Amino acid sequence: MNTTTTIQHHGLSQERLRRLRRTLQGYVERGEIAGIVALIHRHGEEAYIETIGWQDKEAQLPIKRDTIFRIASMTKPIVAVAALTLVEEGKIRLYDPIDTWLPELANRMVMRDPNGSLNDVYPSPRAITLHDLLTYRLGIGWGKSSLRPHLFAMIAAPIADALLIPGAKHLAPDDWMAHLGELPLLNEPGANWHYQVASDILGVLIARITGKTLEIALRERIFEPLGMEDTSFAVPAEKRHRLATLYAQAPDGGLTMRDRPQATFWAEPPLFPSGAAGLVSTADNYQRFGRMLLNKGKLDGVRILSRKTVEAMTIDYLTPEQHTHTSFAFDRYHIDGSAAMWDNWGFGYGVAVRTRQIGLGPSVGSFYWPGAFGTTWMADPQEDLIATLLPQVVGTNPFYTQVGDDFLALTYQAIAD
Repeated sequence: MNTTTTIQHHGLSQERLRRLRRTLQGYVERGEIAGIVALIHRHGEEAYIETIGWQDKEAQLPIKRDTIFRIASMTKPIVAVAALTLVEEGKIRLYDPIDTWLPELANRMVMRDPNGSLNDVYPSPRAITLHDLLTYRLGIGWGKSSLRPHLFAMIAAPIADALLIPGAKHLAPDDWMAHLGELPLLNEPGANWHYQVASDILGVLIARITGKTLEIALRERIFEPLGMEDTSFAVPAEKRHRLATLYAQAPDGGLTMRDRPQATFWAEPPLFPSGAAGLVSTADNYQRFGRMLLNKGKLDGVRILSRKTVEAMTIDYLTPEQHTHTSFAFDRYHIDGSAAMWDNWGFGYGVAVRTRQIGLGPSVGSFYWPGAFGTTWMADPQEDLIATLLPQVVGTNPFYTQVGDDFLALTYQAIAD
């Protein structure tokens, strides 16, 4: 490949991208990660593809471009897009109460103290809307509260199995909603940002509005139109040889197996298809999804969303006061390492949105959302760049990993135009 011509087309230096390879290779050689697939597009062209290490380290099976990964919370933006297609079709409005479709969440009660008694409550001043769900401000979700053990027990399989969640309930969607409906809200709708639960509710909402399972709804609305043939809630037998082994960081600094293709938790369609964390995908599949959003809702002649809808999805809805909240399970969160979660990011519809550029990395307006198994991606409209990084290891904090930070820094240092 002629480097000069390549730089002219997509504006990334091949010589500088070799620094990225050396860094990613180091994580594999040190045994911190078994294998990695990295994929970058810029100006609509593929600029970089790297496959390093092992799909199954013990079996010495090399990782490949079409290796299938458990993408966990990278499911969330996909479900948000599916919900927005329903808005575009006039089947639900952004500010409609969701009571019609989700009666379990009607007439909510709100806790006077989120860390207090579940019985010390008052009536919610208004109903939950679709906008509340999409912005994670419905009033209930993960974080420090009296509801935390109840909500963690509702994490759906197979993600709960892979994360070793004790006492996880295996509930079908209607039973899951009924159980959630028995719990009060932590805050009034619109008041605070709370993680996880909103996306699972969105999955149920999509299924009820369409009259189809979430898997079928996503396949018809997103996967088939975009050619995402390897994205689903389960891995069929004929594809299981492509599924990466899931590892976890061991106390001694090595890796221990958490899920293997031969006996994977993702072998069969789940009882509850989790809109928050249930999907598997490949680098190319997810890159097509990200490229569609980067291209304002359209890819290769197929339009999923309008330009205006993507713009609405990728702006910050958090209030100045909400930017001061530490509303997740960690004290420190994001790819800035030392920064609190919302110092330099806001939240749109299912994605974090960069509000301030610091250091070497994403431009203001960039958007993303990572997964609990180390997977991440980034779409940067200013640079017309989309980058996806897929390892497969359970880490301590999905919102900040050193390999993810290195991936972005060494991607941006390669910009040569």
